[in-house]
Parts: sequence; C-alpha cells; structure tokens
Amino acid sequence: MTNLHRTVLIIGGGPAGYTAAIYASRANLAPLILEGPQPGGQLTITTDVENFPGFAEGIPGPELVDAMRAQAERLGADIRTETVTGVDLEDRPFKVLTDTGAYSCDALVIATGASARWLGIGKDKELSMNGGGVSACATCDGFFYRGKEVAVAGGGDTALEEALYLTRFASHVHLIHRRDQFRASKAMQDRALASEKITVHWNKKVADLVTMPSATGQERLEQVLLQDTVAGTEAPLRVSGLFVAIGHQPNTDLFKGQLALDENGYIITEQGSSRTNVPGVFACGDVQDSIYRQAITAAGSGCIAAVDAERWLAEHVHA
Repeated sequence: MTNLHRTVLIIGGGPAGYTAAIYASRANLAPLILEGPQPGGQLTITTDVENFPGFAEGIPGPELVDAMRAQAERLGADIRTETVTGVDLEDRPFKVLTDTGAYSCDALVIATGASARWLGIGKDKELSMNGGGVSACATCDGFFYRGKEVAVAGGGDTALEEALYLTRFASHVHLIHRRDQFRASKAMQDRALASEKITVHWNKKVADLVTMPSATGQERLEQVLLQDTVAGTEAPLRVSGLFVAIGHQPNTDLFKGQLALDENGYIITEQGSSRTNVPGVFACGDVQDSIYRQAITAAGSGCIAAVDAERWLAEHVHA
C-alpha cells in the first residue's frame, strides 16, 4: 500500500478540483488529485455545455473536463483514480485513506462535488447521461428545448426557479408536485403561478418514463406517466424533456463530525474564501455551493482554494 506525503492534496476531479490543481501546480506545490469513482463530476453526465466561456460552438461536458484534466496533468499535477475511504483532520499532517493507498498532506482541498437526487424510476439517470431527455439542470440544458413542452418535477425554490427559467425556451412548462402546496418561498410561488407558460399539476408524481428510439437508435423520452397521489389514478403526459429538481446531495459523508456543515450537508466556508473551520482545509465547487452549481463558478472557486492554500502554506508551513 502506498504511503505518500504531499504538500497539497485535492479530493475530487471536476472543474473545481482540476482548476485548483492547475493553480497549485503553477505555484510549484506539486498537488496530488484523488479523482474518485466519477472523474469529471457532473459534467460527465452533461451532453453539451454552451455557457462555459471560450467555446463559441459549445463543448461536450466530458470533453471539457478531459481538457481540464489534461491541462492539470501537463502542468505537473499527479492525478490518481482512487476512491477516498477516510480522512483524519484531527492531527497534522492530515491523513487520507483510499481504496488502494494512504496519504498525508499539509493542506487539503476538498472538491468532492454534489450529486443530483434522481426520482429512481425508469431510466432517469441513464437518460440524463446520454441526452435522452432527462436533466437536473435547466441552466445547463434548457436551451435544447426551445419551442418544446417540458416538465419539471419538484415543489421547492429550485423547482420553481427551474420552471421559470425554462419558460424562456420551452413552449410550455408542466410543473409536477406531489402535494397540494409548494414548499417554495411566497415570492417564488407568486411568480410561477402568474406565468401563463406554466401549468401546475398538483398532487401528482412521475410514476414512470416512456421512451422511444430516436433516429440514431438511442432511447429518448416520449412522455411521463403521472400518478395522482390522492386517487392513485394514472395519466400520460407527452413532453420532450423532464427536469428533476428535487435537490442535490453534497458529497460530504467523509467529513461529517470533522468539518462544519450547514443544515443540508454543504461544507461551510468563510465568506469570500474557501477556508473551512479547520485551518489548512479548503473547500470549493458544488460541495460548498448550494446556489449557483455551474461549471464556471466551480472552476472559479477552485482557483480561490488553490490561492488560499498557497497563502496559508506560506504563512504556516513554509514560513
């Protein structure tokens, strides 16, 4: 089993982790990245990214993260596809265990991201990965449904925000909520209910997904089967896309009891920085961002984490 010490260790490979590695490498900190089981994070399940600066024609999500990874590696980052199984932030240097090795580090950057909560029916997650008509991000994929009818599943602020955003592109938005009242803020409810392009389906849940082969033979969403949560009856609803907006789960199980987390499990960082409550530990990307959750904001926070780590090391370790 390996047992290596590194000045900077980054957990997670995605826009935040790779950007942190790029900046740490350029600062001669020789970072090690432990990518985990899904290198690239949520961008690997995004078809085309059209809102990342620098790509006039857009770029496939997997291609974008591959380019980030290659850039980090070219600058000297040591990238390993190992899954972290445990961390010890009590003593210094910090200790990180993986499925195949053991490491220690002076500064730790956490970029483990967040995972979208799926409905767990049909092939919702699979369809999201191949452009089959299911998504968990209207900002990312709404543009592809211009002039089409779509559905949004959920009843909180996120769901209503997604529905309102989609009215910019879709011909009509069906908002599906399993209860008879929203959990969203009053202001958000008023906006959604006032929109002529949004129809609310109260006391309904998506019971199944109906797909049809596309011209390329790939399965694509054709309609959703709605079930009445009171009467139990079912009825089909024809839509071109389904946006699942029932929340995200930050990947923070490893850090419970060691780092300060908010009520939803996101790592709490100091305002305007990536610093956590443990000196020398920094967090960036979706693991600490419950609001924006975009590739570009994750990349920006990865830069911040690397710069924060560099300055902290200069003051406390390399002084």
